[in-house]
Amino acid sequence: MNRLTSLLLVLFLALGAGTTAWAQTATKPIRIIMIGAHPDDCDLKGGGTAALLASMGHAVKFVAVTNGDAGHQTMKGKALAKRRFAEAQEAGKRFGVTYDVLDNHDGQLLPDLKTRLQLIKKMREWDADVVIAPRPNDYHPDHRYTGVLVQDAAYMVAVPNVAPETPRLQKNPIFLYFQDHFQRPNPFRPDVAIDITPVYAQKVHALDAHQSQVYEWLPWIGGFLDQVPANKAEQEPWLAKTRATRITPEVRASLEKWYGKDKAAQVQHAEAFEICEYGARPTEDDLKRLFPMLK
Repeated sequence: MNRLTSLLLVLFLALGAGTTAWAQTATKPIRIIMIGAHPDDCDLKGGGTAALLASMGHAVKFVAVTNGDAGHQTMKGKALAKRRFAEAQEAGKRFGVTYDVLDNHDGQLLPDLKTRLQLIKKMREWDADVVIAPRPNDYHPDHRYTGVLVQDAAYMVAVPNVAPETPRLQKNPIFLYFQDHFQRPNPFRPDVAIDITPVYAQKVHALDAHQSQVYEWLPWIGGFLDQVPANKAEQEPWLAKTRATRITPEVRASLEKWYGKDKAAQVQHAEAFEICEYGARPTEDDLKRLFPMLK
């Protein structure tokens, strides 16, 4: 090999090293971690997307930052936490995902260093390509602080001297927000919208595993417990109706962008996500690689 050929090879390799790390996802499973405040939060906000990705052979983990030990009208403490952990594991099986529940008290979450380090460790251990979490504006303090905790971890996952017992991520993940309806200080922006119509029944079946929530606590706190069918056979159809989310004009426009107008018009159920300004900044091609159902 002559000197000119050697120089050209070095230049070629140097240019190749600068290409986006997300090109690697074309040859290996995508690794997505969804983080919610409570067992059932990820299920409600991203369960359909998780089911689609899992069915395509990609790796999805749900993390509940609290153990849910306060979310019930009659049960509480360790007994409730144990029940909700079991429900989460069953829901994970039905979705085809891994489900972790951290042992932090429900209703007492704070954006402290201890919990931030817990989440940094989870993201690193999962080698996450994508992290999805709530926006930090929400009616529930646990939801808000989960959003803050994930934002606080977004840069630190790549810093080797933070939580050094867990190797840092070599690439910064793409961070996204779950959809919400809150308008202040700014409304949710559906940068990505996923058609989950084909797996909506699967999502409902997985939500059905959270018996303490979907048939007891949430109807009780919402004032419609008397509407829950007593007959088990009628519960999932009822859940499918009550948990169906209206597709807003903004989400419909996002569906049209990603799927085309004709296909978007046929979508009955969707989940949407907003790109967080922290972490890696994805291009449209990156998003198509990370969410292959958009191709």
